[in-house]
Amino acid sequence: VQLVESGGGLVQPGSSLRLSCATSGFSFSRYAMSWYRQAPGKERELVATISSAGGSINYADSVKGRFTISRDNAKNKVYLQMNSLKPEDTAVYYCNVASHPYWGQGTQVTVSS
Repeated sequence: VQLVESGGGLVQPGSSLRLSCATSGFSFSRYAMSWYRQAPGKERELVATISSAGGSINYADSVKGRFTISRDNAKNKVYLQMNSLKPEDTAVYYCNVASHPYWGQGTQVTVSS
């Protein structure tokens, strides 16, 4: 199983970023996928989860209305569109095969003026 996140960066508050996670080594379309984040000195936090077919989505309260998770089962990719970014969104963002211990290396998102 391989998960490779990309799309992070340094942006100003109010900006947008789109994270991507390219996957391989498993039947992507059969599994729910999640995005997590971990800020310095804090525990890893679940950000969003999308079901295998994309019909069921859940978000952490802290990102509802600002972040959108999506997936492309033909490309074996999951995405996280992040709008109206805030400094408290600063973290390393990881994609995850939901309920399984498979993680990517993470991508750093820094929101700062």
